[in-house]
Amino acid sequence: MAKSLLIISRQAPWSGPGAKEALDLVLAGGAFDLPIALMFMDDGVFQLVPGQNAAALQQKNLQANLQALSLFGIDDVFACSHSLAERGISPAHLAVDDVHALSTDEVRALIDRFDQVITL
Repeated sequence: MAKSLLIISRQAPWSGPGAKEALDLVLAGGAFDLPIALMFMDDGVFQLVPGQNAAALQQKNLQANLQALSLFGIDDVFACSHSLAERGISPAHLAVDDVHALSTDEVRALIDRFDQVITL
């Protein structure tokens, strides 16, 4: 049986390649039916803000990748509620449906559930 994998995305979509790499890794795992989940923490929660203009920063728009998560069987998508609150982002107004906002204790419990954790 495949080991479960949690990808934690901590980078803002415009701060470098980490955000895109995390999404690519999750989508690849989903394509191979791996038990995989995605968590947004710290500045990574900025990826969930709708209406971003990536072209203005000469960056690739990650919104299409985020919308494809469910098509690749990625149903476990989480965000740290503390990270959201620190950045003034409402969990009710995210660009991705069905993101589960977790408290700090719930984040710890989630990380413990997975065999492997990769942070980007």
